[in-house]
This record gives sequence, structure tokens and C-alpha cells, in this order.
Amino acid sequence: MKQRILVVEDEAKLRRVIELQLQSAGYETDLAGTAEEAIRMADRAHLILTDLRLPGMDGLELLRLLRRQDEQVPVIVMTAFGTVEIAVEAMKLGATDFLPKPFSLDHLLTVVQKALEARALRDENRTLREELGRRYAFDNIVGRSPAMQEIFATILRVAPTRATVLLAGESGVGKDLIARAIHHHSPRRDRPFVKINCTAIPENLMESELFGFEKGAFTGAIAAKPGKFEQADTGTAFLDEIGDVPGSIQVKLLRVLQEREFERLGSNKTRQIDVRIVAATNRDLRAALEEGTFREDLYYRLNVVPIIIPPLRERKEDIPFLAEHFMRKLARESGSTANSISDEAIQKLLQYSWPGNVRELENVIERSLVLCSGTTLGADDIRLETGARAAKAIANGFLPDGVTLEEYEQAIIREALKRANGNKSQAARLLGLTRNALRYRLSQMGLEDKGA
Repeated sequence: MKQRILVVEDEAKLRRVIELQLQSAGYETDLAGTAEEAIRMADRAHLILTDLRLPGMDGLELLRLLRRQDEQVPVIVMTAFGTVEIAVEAMKLGATDFLPKPFSLDHLLTVVQKALEARALRDENRTLREELGRRYAFDNIVGRSPAMQEIFATILRVAPTRATVLLAGESGVGKDLIARAIHHHSPRRDRPFVKINCTAIPENLMESELFGFEKGAFTGAIAAKPGKFEQADTGTAFLDEIGDVPGSIQVKLLRVLQEREFERLGSNKTRQIDVRIVAATNRDLRAALEEGTFREDLYYRLNVVPIIIPPLRERKEDIPFLAEHFMRKLARESGSTANSISDEAIQKLLQYSWPGNVRELENVIERSLVLCSGTTLGADDIRLETGARAAKAIANGFLPDGVTLEEYEQAIIREALKRANGNKSQAARLLGLTRNALRYRLSQMGLEDKGA
């Protein structure tokens, strides 16, 4: 679609010259000789080019009215009576650019093209922000359980503030998603969101990664580099796995939280910072306090607004909705023919205790979609990983999370057969069973009774 430019100029001859130049460059045009005419045509313009000296309402008043109607449309003002004061006032009112007469038509085209490109970039950024907002809207964070609804209510209360939030919960419960939801429901939504994975940064690099460094601060520092906190300035810093931060760095984090200041590595210059902190941990930080591996003062600075995200096994009413959500999301990405999930498959998901939480559920749905050949995910299509955890049960002294007694028994029988190289008599001795008892269990497992 061609872009349309509204030209507001009381001199008919100049108006016609500008029209011809714009049309030769591929633009469509509307023409107005007064501000009153321009207002009636402004709603379909992609850009407005207006004189400041007009009969009746002048260009500045027109600019004020245009900004009330549409803040996004670029407005370029032109006048032979331009002064610095008028230019400044026009820019304060929202003018995109200022053209003093006389100007060359080539220069005019350059200014118009630049303004339209800037608008296209703003529109693209706004679209991306809206998509991010939809992604982290509560409609897309699936949680119908009372526990999750309470978390959503807490997010709505805390997001508009700059209060520090500590997210606690097992790995895979969705701490990252909750942190981003807090940011995208806050006044800082248009500012940076910087995730810092404290576990992934080597201890000897953590200070320079978080706080930056100056040129020559260490071997290989050939240029200064800002750290993660500087990148997050005016926005939100998400400190994931905060419990893994070494003690030497905890002191510096405490200063950022208390004083909102720090120094780069190799510098004595104190830098001020405006950053909102959201931290997350899957560890028991109170136990870390008792062990002396986590500073008490830092803990209380972080724990201003604690949000405890329950594991999936404690909110199983969310599983059917999560499964449907991942079905819709992943079926398109994987090219699967499946478009629904059976009640039997849902029941199988409900009977599992999900030690990997929501992340594991998403992985299971994705794997099941890839392997499913029909249009409906059935119970047989749901592939749960139980063998590896069953093998660890003896060390834990009890059944591992997500493993039933039947699954555990089957895993032990398979392990015995493996150690006996398939010899059932020897496997029965390892298990303390008679050979007939083992054969019965194998038949229950659907395994053929072959071999010794």
C-alpha cells in the first residue's frame, strides 16, 4: 500500500510543486490550504507536512490538535518565518522535523523518507511490545488453581511498585515466566529486562559480568564494557538462581540493593543505577543462612515480597489446561497431525507427580506429539520417563518423585535381567524370587518368557 502524505500549504503554487515531487517519488497526496481543511483529512495520512503560517488557525495550533487525535503520525513543519524559538516550540508539541523555507525538493524527500522510516520502526517496536505483553499476560500463564490465582493477584499488586521480589520454587515451575510477567505489568515494561543466570557465570567472571570493567582491568580487557546491571538500567534485572552467588559477590549485590550504586572492575568511579530487582531460587535460602553460605542481610533485602510458586504435583487441577495449552502451542511448531488429547491421556498425566514440573510436562507433550501418528494424543502416546529415577530410589531410601510402586518394581526387574544377561533363573535369585514368580511378573509386564 502506498503511503499517503497530507500537504498543508496556503500558497497554491508551492502546494502543487510539493505534490508533484511527492507523487514522482511514489507517494499519494492529499492537499489542504487551511488548518481547518487539514483536520478533516488527517485521519488517513501516514505523514503530515504543514506550513506554520496559515490563514485562520496557525500551524502550531494545528499541531496541537493533530497530536490529540493521533500521537503516532509524523508531522513535519515548514515556514519561511522560522526562528529557533518557533522550531523549539514545534518540536515540544511533537513535530518530527523542521524545514525552514526555502528548501530543496531533494532535501524535502530526504526528510520525509527519514520520518516515515522512523514511524515504521516505532510501529514495529510497538507491535513487538504488544506481542510480548500478550505472551506474558495472565491468559498465557496457565493457572486455574487457587494457588496460581493468588500469585496472579500478588503480581498485580507488586508490579506497579519498585519493590524487590524473591521467587521461590522447584526447577521448572515457571519462575522465569512469572519474573517477566512482573516486568511486563510494570511501568518499566518498555525498558530493558535483563536475565542473569547466576549458575551459568563462572565465579572468576561474575564480578566483571555483573558490574562491567574498565580497559586494562585485567589481561585481555582491551576496551571498557558495561555489565548486566548497566544494561538493565531503568528496567528490571532478573537474578536467576540467586542462591548460587558466591559470598564475595553477595556483598556487592547488597550494595546495589541498598544504595543503587556500584563500581566497574578496575574503576574507582561510583555509578548510580535505577534498576528493579527480581530474584529467583530453587534452594532453601533459610537453610543456606544456617549453613553460612548466604548472607542474612542480603536475604532480607531480597525477601521484600516473597512469592512461592508451588510444584505442579500440588496443583494438579492445572495439568489439563497446561496440556491443552502446550498442545496448541507445540502442534504447529512440530508439524504434528494431532489436534486433541484424550481423557485417558489426561488421566495418565494426572497420575504422574511431575518432578520436573511444568517444564517436564511441556517436554512430554512435545515428545508425544512428535511420536504420535494420529489426530488425537492417546494414553499410549504419552511417554513418561520413570526408569532413570527408579534406579536412584535405593539411594534416596524411598520411591523417587513421579514413580509409582509398580513402575519401580518393573525397573528393578529389568535391572536384574540386565545384570543376569537375560538369564531368568539368575535374575530370580538376585531378586529373591522363585523362577515361577519372576515369570508371572514378566507376563504381567507383557514381556515374553524366553530363555533360561
